[in-house]
Amino acid sequence: MFIKDLKHCISLSVSLLLMSALVFGNSEVAANTSEASRQLTLEQAIQIAQNNDPWLESNEYRQQSISAQSTAAGSLPDPMVSISVANLPVDSFDFSQEAMTQLKFGVTQALPRGDSLELSQKRLQQLSQEFPLQRQNRKAQVKAAISQLWLEIFLTAQTIELIEQDRPLFEQLAETASINYSSAMVQTSQQDVIRAQVELTRLDDRLSQLRQQLTSKKAQLSEWLTTSNHSQWAMKEFQLPDHLPAITLSSDDLLSESGNEYSEKLIQHLSSHPQLVAFEQKIQASDTSIELAKQSYKPQWNLNASYGYRDDDPMGNSRSDFFSVGVSFDVPLFTENRQDQQVTSSIKEREAYKADKWLMLRNMLASVRNFQGQLIELDNRRQLFNNKLLQEMQQQAEATLNAYTNDRGDFAEVMRARIAELNTKIDAMTVEVSYLKTIVQLNYLFTQAEQ
Repeated sequence: MFIKDLKHCISLSVSLLLMSALVFGNSEVAANTSEASRQLTLEQAIQIAQNNDPWLESNEYRQQSISAQSTAAGSLPDPMVSISVANLPVDSFDFSQEAMTQLKFGVTQALPRGDSLELSQKRLQQLSQEFPLQRQNRKAQVKAAISQLWLEIFLTAQTIELIEQDRPLFEQLAETASINYSSAMVQTSQQDVIRAQVELTRLDDRLSQLRQQLTSKKAQLSEWLTTSNHSQWAMKEFQLPDHLPAITLSSDDLLSESGNEYSEKLIQHLSSHPQLVAFEQKIQASDTSIELAKQSYKPQWNLNASYGYRDDDPMGNSRSDFFSVGVSFDVPLFTENRQDQQVTSSIKEREAYKADKWLMLRNMLASVRNFQGQLIELDNRRQLFNNKLLQEMQQQAEATLNAYTNDRGDFAEVMRARIAELNTKIDAMTVEVSYLKTIVQLNYLFTQAEQ
């Protein structure tokens, strides 16, 4: 009778301790909520990272560089000016001795081949239009990377909180095992006492590992948040909200279809992704490069003009000055080893870009199908955890504790049930976070290029 009363008291104390742990956890959450100034939401993290990404600034400078080159490429080459003394007699070096002696001033202007000037400018302008698409893709990549990292930090922090909430319960169970063993109770052995202490030590080790992971991931996130205006987030002292953000699928209608029509719509949608549109810009620029290479079959012209000044003759008679004008041009006769190869090179480069674009599209299609399948299974697991598994694990933990307090159960089963219940809570949170991370990946793939 004494043994049953003692176990009943222990069971009651364990229940009260569990309730107090939950109350303490809620009070701790309330305290964290009051520190809203230190909380970093997902939207804040994404905005700070996107607005202060040095890569975007670097990309803008590169675009400005290409734009400046396009302006320069559309200009004619500078004229060549020449000054010379022609036909000077070497016996006396007298400028007025010979009638052909003259001081010449000349200018030569080279004209580009065919339409090469306009095509060179057009090609660079097409290449410069790729940079805004690169920045759009970068922003989408940053959003996905920050979301993934933020969710990993949230999962780690929530796992730590769950373990810390349940740790007092395991301490009470270890104390219960020790009391039962000291009281020479039949169902409690030294092995139970040691097992309880081992499980408690394993929890401490698990907490240590999780805190290490949390510190590392916060440091990774702070790299994106390190700016002169947001130093408070760069010190790794920020906290995350205690609830998951609402992340919705941007194009869920695409995933609700099937068959050939689904594939066609999906390909059409993915073709508007900034990365693929950027490849299309490269292909258009390579088309212009082909036309530019074909201009090498046309001659290059040079216009020249000169004015020759002559001095008066030795008798004082005035001599007429000379004015000359002319053109020169090359004749591309041997085109097999130069012009033909330049055109071939440009064509092969265009085909390479087309192959790269198709390769990227195939990869994105496979990724969408992969994440779509994962999303369906993760949603099924979410329903399973929320509707059945969490409740069943709680019932199992309570049933094993009740059986133990009524001399019909084993202490080892109580420990296993409590550990299984804790792991199930952590697994449920992991599934929720994995579900949102999968949506983040799909939203990146469904990003549409802005006009």
